[in-house]
Amino acid sequence: MDYIIYFIITIGILVFVHEFGHFAAAKISKMRVDIFAIGFGKRLFGWNKLTGFTFGDLAKDFDGQGNTDYRLSLLPLGGYVKIAGMVDESFDTQFANSEPKPYEFRAKKTLPKLFVITAGVMMNLTLTILIFWGINFFKGKDIPQTTTIAEVDSGSPAQQIGFQSYDKILSINGTDVKDWEGIINNLLINNQSADAIVKIDRSGSAISLDLPRKFITANSQKGFFLFPAPAQPIVMDVMKNSPAEDAGIKSGDVIVSINGITIQKREQINEIISSNKEKKFPIVLLRDKDTIHTAVKTGVDGKIGISHAMIYSGEIEYRTYSFFGSVTHAFTDAWKFTALTFSMLKNVVTGKIAFNQAFGGPVKIAQYAVKSADTGPSSFLLFLAMLSLSLAIINILPFPVLDGGHFVIILIEGIFKRELPIKVKIAIQNTGFVILLLLMAFIIYSDIISL
Repeated sequence: MDYIIYFIITIGILVFVHEFGHFAAAKISKMRVDIFAIGFGKRLFGWNKLTGFTFGDLAKDFDGQGNTDYRLSLLPLGGYVKIAGMVDESFDTQFANSEPKPYEFRAKKTLPKLFVITAGVMMNLTLTILIFWGINFFKGKDIPQTTTIAEVDSGSPAQQIGFQSYDKILSINGTDVKDWEGIINNLLINNQSADAIVKIDRSGSAISLDLPRKFITANSQKGFFLFPAPAQPIVMDVMKNSPAEDAGIKSGDVIVSINGITIQKREQINEIISSNKEKKFPIVLLRDKDTIHTAVKTGVDGKIGISHAMIYSGEIEYRTYSFFGSVTHAFTDAWKFTALTFSMLKNVVTGKIAFNQAFGGPVKIAQYAVKSADTGPSSFLLFLAMLSLSLAIINILPFPVLDGGHFVIILIEGIFKRELPIKVKIAIQNTGFVILLLLMAFIIYSDIISL
């Protein structure tokens, strides 16, 4: 249920912002907007000046009459704004048999058309910049002052590529790194298309590791594969009606010891718990500044109903930014993520990265939305900003049905001073729509099999 709720909230915000851009631009350009829809397909309910608030589809004789119908539709996977005189997702071509009206999209000049068609993307970019600015200005950044990695789990991607516990990273591709942000930037953001050569200090010996770009991208989809040291194990989530909940364990508790054994490695947690099936044993937790002593009994499956992770517990530099400084950093952050997105697209096209590793559908969006929301409001907002930026980038691609596809058609019509035949536009829309549906089906399938 959490997945569904956060998916609806996330998509609802992004779609509303995007479609409001088209809507506002059309109104400014004095175009008639017949429908403002969140979702596709059957109309569930909506409101307009002519009929008021109604459930279900509108009467067949409703033609807009200058009154926008604001509606919520059945499939919450997007939305659209139906502008009079435009071939769009509604596939309405009734206007084709009449002369262009002054309020129709097709009656306007090229620049107003381009303004309307790019306004959705611009609104998504604006949302991204505003969120980045807000995080920089109100929250700032916590930068772990370390380049030493924490305990490396057996069989983890970090171990498979050659890292060992407490390796200290000295440089990446010849660039010295001084803190954890430097590691993130140089591995994930800077030089996104190339492999990485990582120089480390291992117990006084200098060692170089080669990290293929494909490995870095694939193992950063669900969280960065390295973690800074020192670190403490923390309870991320507690299942309802579980032994852990009965014992009073809460999300955010730091695990100090289990059954008298001090926890130094994350692997110890599962090992100790699973080796004490149907037994009651003591557990010591740190909650804020209080030490909590409790006891928990495992079930027959050797589990207590918690998920856990590591939390950095070392020195942190807290960086704050001025009002205008936050604006500069917001644009810098947006540029970095844009470059990263285009790099991933390039790697997908060239076959360096699998399609399902670079793109996620509703299932992944819901998963990441819930995880980010559980971490805190700023994490959810950051996720929303990156998703909004991704939506803007994808939408401006010159693909039929997307805004970029409409943009190309408008430019062609503007250059040749004549409108493309309606049948040609419909054929382009239909082709793009079918390809997009197949692509969405593949992405959803990939989401499900990766669970």
